Amino acid sequence: MRYLPLAVAFLCLAYPRISDANEFQVELETLASSRVATLAAAPEVIAAVLDHNRKSASLDADAIEGLDQVWRAEVDSIVQPTIDAMMSNSLSQFLARQQEASGGLFTEIFVMDAKGLNVGQSELTSDIWQGDEAKWQDTFLKGRDSRHISDIEQDDSTQTIQSQISLPVVDPSTGTPIGAITVGINIERL
Repeated sequence: MRYLPLAVAFLCLAYPRISDANEFQVELETLASSRVATLAAAPEVIAAVLDHNRKSASLDADAIEGLDQVWRAEVDSIVQPTIDAMMSNSLSQFLARQQEASGGLFTEIFVMDAKGLNVGQSELTSDIWQGDEAKWQDTFLKGRDSRHISDIEQDDSTQTIQSQISLPVVDPSTGTPIGAITVGINIERL
């Protein structure tokens, strides 16, 4: 009986989060199956991921950590050669156009390779390696039909209330995941 108040307090704290997560679930699932799936299957995305996988195939964990450290240092620097190269590549430009065409629904779009490294992105991310995060682990590692829809949160980088939808990027010739895509969704635009 002495744990009852603690259990009630826990449920009260958890309830708003549960209702927030479920309130837009249908809309988020629909977006995942339609607009985000279309982006994941875009020829521009597939070609860029296949190319990046060839280039990053020999990178080990130490090399990936080194790239991530360089990226994180550049985020707070005036000189940003790695970030500039990423943001100006053709995939990043394609993703930026897709974000703009969404009319504010998409807050960010980024594509990852088979190692979890960003290949292209519409907005600056705080790191270049997503391989330690659910958005990559719950999609790329779990197969072609997997998806990850994050909880609804205030996102500091985009300054919106958003959820992230992540799907694997699949090679159409083999049916095998070759990377992943994450799209930030502005909940206020649903």
